[in-house]
Amino acid sequence: MADTKRKLVIVESPTKARTLSSVLGDDYIVESSRGHIRDLPTGAAEVPAKYKGEKWARTGVNVEKEFEPLYVVQPEKKATLRDLKAKLADVDELILATDEDREGEAIAWHLLQELKPKIPYSRMVFHEITPQAIRDAAENLRELDTDLVDAQETRRILDRLYGYEVSPVLWKKVMPRLSAGRVQSVATRLVVDRERERMAFRTATYADVEATLHTLEDSADDTSFTARLSDAGGRRLASGRDFDSLGQLTGKNLLHLALEGAETLAGGLREASYEVTSVDAKPYTRRPYAPFRTTTLQQDAGRKLGFTSQRTMSVAQELYERGFITYMRTDSVTLSGTAIQASRAQVTERFGSEYLPDKPRVYTSKVKSAQEAHEAIRPAGDSFRTPQETGLSGDHLRLYDLIWRRTLASQMRDAEGNTLTIKMAATLPSGVEVTDASSGEVVTVESAELTASGRTITFPGFLKAYVVGTDEGDSADDAQAPLPNVEKGQGLQASAVEASAHDTRPPARYTEPSLVAKLEELEIGRPSTYAAIIRTITSRDYVFKRGSALVPTWLAFAVTRLLERHFPHLVDYGFTAEMEADLDEIARGAAQRVAVLNEFYYGGDADDARDGLHELVNELGEIDARELSTFYPVAGEDSGIAVRVGRYGTYVEDADGNRANVEEDLPPDELTVEKARELLANPTGAERELGTDPDTGHKVVAKNGRYGPYVSEVLPEDAPKSAKPRTGSLLASMSLDTVTLDDALKVMNLPRVVGTDADGVEITAQNGRYGPYLKKGTDSRSLESEDQIFSITLEQAEAIYAQPKQRGRRAAAGPLKELGEDPETGKPVVVKDGRFGPYVTDGEINATLRRDDSVEEITISRASELLAQKRAKGPAPKKRTTRSSSAKKPAAKKTATRKAPAKKSGTASGS
Repeated sequence: MADTKRKLVIVESPTKARTLSSVLGDDYIVESSRGHIRDLPTGAAEVPAKYKGEKWARTGVNVEKEFEPLYVVQPEKKATLRDLKAKLADVDELILATDEDREGEAIAWHLLQELKPKIPYSRMVFHEITPQAIRDAAENLRELDTDLVDAQETRRILDRLYGYEVSPVLWKKVMPRLSAGRVQSVATRLVVDRERERMAFRTATYADVEATLHTLEDSADDTSFTARLSDAGGRRLASGRDFDSLGQLTGKNLLHLALEGAETLAGGLREASYEVTSVDAKPYTRRPYAPFRTTTLQQDAGRKLGFTSQRTMSVAQELYERGFITYMRTDSVTLSGTAIQASRAQVTERFGSEYLPDKPRVYTSKVKSAQEAHEAIRPAGDSFRTPQETGLSGDHLRLYDLIWRRTLASQMRDAEGNTLTIKMAATLPSGVEVTDASSGEVVTVESAELTASGRTITFPGFLKAYVVGTDEGDSADDAQAPLPNVEKGQGLQASAVEASAHDTRPPARYTEPSLVAKLEELEIGRPSTYAAIIRTITSRDYVFKRGSALVPTWLAFAVTRLLERHFPHLVDYGFTAEMEADLDEIARGAAQRVAVLNEFYYGGDADDARDGLHELVNELGEIDARELSTFYPVAGEDSGIAVRVGRYGTYVEDADGNRANVEEDLPPDELTVEKARELLANPTGAERELGTDPDTGHKVVAKNGRYGPYVSEVLPEDAPKSAKPRTGSLLASMSLDTVTLDDALKVMNLPRVVGTDADGVEITAQNGRYGPYLKKGTDSRSLESEDQIFSITLEQAEAIYAQPKQRGRRAAAGPLKELGEDPETGKPVVVKDGRFGPYVTDGEINATLRRDDSVEEITISRASELLAQKRAKGPAPKKRTTRSSSAKKPAAKKTATRKAPAKKSGTASGS
């Protein structure tokens, strides 16, 4: 008789639950836990009453009892847990089908601890959500991997101890409500270190010469090519790579040309005769890139598609859960046999058999201590759907297309071609004298050497499908400038010779893709955490974006300096990488969690002199908070001007105590002494006298206030205390430097009375926070321009009021667009039209669409990213707020022990 046992399958995502339900039969009930069901307490309100007196309860980790964690069910998950318990009561078997990584294994373990099943239970895992993969997984259940659970728990405890012990130091010595994190602080330091390099950088100027040449036999345009001057007078020309960060020439026997000298040399080369001295041709071969793993996907999606790491992972999560790609958190570049077969079949179909190598390509991971053994990220299934066959659109289509192309390219033939380097001698009819810009030496140049390089692709191979992205744009793998066929001894002629000057450039700031690459290179963090790390450091005002570049704030400088001085190994790149290696050892069962936590918190043994976190925090000694938060403008240590990070923002201060606020979006490397003096000359609160109001006799001034420039009248000293000066914000068309007295009087006398309607109701024109508008009683109407405030007539105003009002807020208005469920919270997300424009909401959190978002194109992944950013900032008005202050419900009465439920062979049964 067939087994008709009913089984409850629990996954972490509603989308994943729906996909599994469509594959598994009627004997399976598939439900979602919507992520973690419980965690360490986030505040005192969540700590159970019996633990409130314990000194360790604040952190939720009992450091004196083998770092035993205190877990509580999150308030918003109690209803989910009740529902899961109710479902469990009606089935015969429990299957935990969360993701097969540390986080997924931990979610499964926490579910077991709370559900306490009295029926058999087991783990089901798969790397792709396809019917065959799910059926195979259902037939190959396994036990819970407690080593993975230990690794995740150790990471969680490490991060909690770090954050809860170090952050209060920042609150006292830098600014309230700041946060420190084991990986986020190191990532912030990377961005700060790069900005320090830029601030220390000194530009050097050099010049070079380019000649357009062609053969003597045929001077047609299609045979011309460009060559660059490489040597002059027996000395190599200095280029950008020959200068250090201080602008000093580092090489020997170089000729450093300024533009004047280069132009002199160019003049001599226009009359020179040219001869080919060598032709070096070499075959060119380029192997395809390995299939995507988590970090390379984040990097190329950032470079080619402009996605943030968070956006990439969110879209990839949805593609995985909907059955389009394999699991997207992986260090592996390995493809299964079926995936290789599918790739090769599609290469033949799409590009032809000539693009298929004789043997399948096999890739091995170069990532040290690679985590779980998944496949590479690839299209799901035994045969791949082309992007056009998926029915996807928007971000999902773009990312799937990227993954599909990369997978196919990994199984294609090498790109082939030729590289050609031509060297030419130039003989000047009469020598020219040029001055070396570094030494001042005069050099006579009678001969010179020019070089031209080019590449020709003879067979594109994998480039037919995929070209990798770079931070500067797509790589020029497909071609370089082609060169004509020339021979040694052949004469050439110059049709143009031009000199040009160049400046050396400071090291580029990190972008999200390059920061991810650097973190991976240093073996810091895990690929699955990079998106959250970058989101954290940007949402907490340590880093902001200028275009795609990540720019540190002065606040980040102050925090990094404190950590470097007083917690040096906690922000040391090598130490942080060692911690990741320890977590990997725990995941493999080769290290014990308690030993790792003991060393981190209490310090190493006799052979390891590093202090533990506990000792570092308790023996800080005196910290000069003012000195810690004091810096200097670029090259301005002796200027008498300091940059200070205060509790209410960053400001500059001169020796006389004059202060001026620093704009939040001004990069530190652009705060020069000149810029600081400019700010001090026009600080917030400083006045510019405009004249006297002829009607009142009061002086009128213009000021730069906290919320922007404005004008105000100055009341006499004997004015009543109840008297309020007239003020007015400058219109968008006005500026603090050019505003006149007439302008100021216009603004201060607003609102302007336009007239009275037939019912005797006054109509006024005024300027508000959201632009110019009319007001009649409680009825407001927007105006098209600021000029209308002063020019609109009563007749025109009445015509506006005669039109039906287009209200920004409609009580019964439906959503503009339904996006589906948030992959992070499982809540339905819609786009609505609000008073201040369209926004996305999950019913609890609202997030306004950014300038480059549109209602038509926004996706659930982008909406989830906006909501996550808003959720991270919290509801408080201060910009640096990062944690929600919503009331917490009483915590769970009982705390689960660390022991995993008992296991049996095959499926396990709970106690």
